[in-house]
Amino acid sequence: MARSDAVSVTAELHRVGFTLGARRLASVQRQLAPLAFSLEDVLVARLPDMPDLAGADGLRVLSAPIAMIPQLQARFPGFMIGVRQDYARSYIDMTGSFDSYLARFSGKTRSTLRRKRRKFEQAGEGELALTAYRTPAEIETFLDLAVPLSRRTYQARLLDAGLPEGPSARAEACELAAGDRLRAYLLFLHGEPVAYLYLPVDGATLVYAYLGYDPQHASLSPGTVLQMAALEALFAEEQFRFFDFTEGEGAHKALFGTHSADCASFLLLRPTLANRALIAAQAGFDAAVAGGKALARRSGAESALRRMLGR
Repeated sequence: MARSDAVSVTAELHRVGFTLGARRLASVQRQLAPLAFSLEDVLVARLPDMPDLAGADGLRVLSAPIAMIPQLQARFPGFMIGVRQDYARSYIDMTGSFDSYLARFSGKTRSTLRRKRRKFEQAGEGELALTAYRTPAEIETFLDLAVPLSRRTYQARLLDAGLPEGPSARAEACELAAGDRLRAYLLFLHGEPVAYLYLPVDGATLVYAYLGYDPQHASLSPGTVLQMAALEALFAEEQFRFFDFTEGEGAHKALFGTHSADCASFLLLRPTLANRALIAAQAGFDAAVAGGKALARRSGAESALRRMLGR
């Protein structure tokens, strides 16, 4: 559906997954044009530029404010919503100092975060080995170290959500760094990288793009330790207004976020028979999974099920 205000965005091959816990059991491919709402779009209730859908099966909508979904549907009459996930989109208001940010946590939470950092330091050389990467040359070094680590994370192995690889991804990262639009961090233990954080910069907003850690060191909470240390450094820069945790929920995002907005991610598909069948199959599968989880809760087997599914 071409529009006079459409922008040139290339449709991408997207796998619509049928997942159980952290495991993808099957997937169906569709050519979808991405339509992502930035945090600023969400906060000021603004629609992003519409992509050109020529040759695409539809849109992959990311983090749309729930209140704006009818307005978005009106731009694509007849298109069907499917594979929808509603969530609170967490973000950090970085106005003020790091100390004022810490003051938002309860005393118990601050104590827990300090204890996790001490535990990590004691497992290493007695101090936190954190390295920041910002320039193109530094980002090259970061990728050389972080990509092999990313391949070992559950995000890469089970969710295909590890750090992007290949010449084009590397070139894009270096281009961002050349424009001072990227911050990246590695946390080391005994000289080896054990956790990474990759944050593109969109205006005055840091975008939480990729976080991962070596599962062999999960007991040391490297992701939490890295997040907190990186935030301290980022607050000290005094350049950023927001830290955007983007789409999806999770304990990590809820812990560190100071605010949230009600958002949804979903597919907006052309009303073809194949797409109708896909939406129906996904809805049936999700209902069956929800029923299974409810049964597990009632039977007391929920914890064992979560462990089995790698959650």
